[in-house]
Amino acid sequence: MKSSVRLVTHGAVAVYAILCLLPLLWMAMSAFKDNGSISLSPLSLPTTLDFSVFRDAWAIGGIGQYAINSIIVTAVSTTLVLLVSSMAGFALSRLVFPGSRFILIGMVVGLLLPIQAYFIAQNQLFELVHLKDTRLALIVPYTAIGIPLAIWLIKTYVDTMPKELFEAARIDGASDLTVYRLIMVPLMRPALVTVGILTALAAWNEFLLALLYVQDESLKTIPTGLLAFSSRYATDYRMLFAALTMVTLPLIIIYVVFNKRIVEGLTQGSVKG
Repeated sequence: MKSSVRLVTHGAVAVYAILCLLPLLWMAMSAFKDNGSISLSPLSLPTTLDFSVFRDAWAIGGIGQYAINSIIVTAVSTTLVLLVSSMAGFALSRLVFPGSRFILIGMVVGLLLPIQAYFIAQNQLFELVHLKDTRLALIVPYTAIGIPLAIWLIKTYVDTMPKELFEAARIDGASDLTVYRLIMVPLMRPALVTVGILTALAAWNEFLLALLYVQDESLKTIPTGLLAFSSRYATDYRMLFAALTMVTLPLIIIYVVFNKRIVEGLTQGSVKG
């Protein structure tokens, strides 16, 4: 009975995975077709494999500059989220101080609020301090958006660790900063990898704030830069799909490589040790 249930479960997951993979395969195949074939027979296979379309999309569409901007914004945002959330998660889990419960409530509220709830106030603030059309206009909100979930995941992960480990370090005279640096950071590595991947994916793919806050062509990230392939009256779908394939493939590779770490970081904190 259990084997039958497991077989059905695995079959359902396999079907779901294939359904998720099909749009990505269609996107990659469409890059090798001309615009007419994409419109008239979107499900047909390409007749030739001309890889020059990827070179043209990179050069004509300026994907290189957009990729550099995305890498800078994503790397800085992810680093700040990891630094802040790891220290805050450790403090909320292992240190006793007044107001910690209210901070946790604030993190939960941060998880529930959508961007649209505070966008107008944020936009006015950025106008006031002249942050628009700078990379900070994206780094600041991306970091703020990523911190609540990151703190919650890391705190939950640290909660599963034995208290005796930290108590022994304090008996030996280690300060809180020493405990964090020498004990906590190595032990929370799976949670940090999970937080890093989730934060990086969110920052890399974010479109709304990048569209509204950055108008300078030299500072645009990939999601808004891809609009260069579309005009008011026409869209070069062949080049667009080629560009999308190039910017999507690295994310898929990163996720596949770190998949076990991501699952470990998400599941280990859900069970009390």
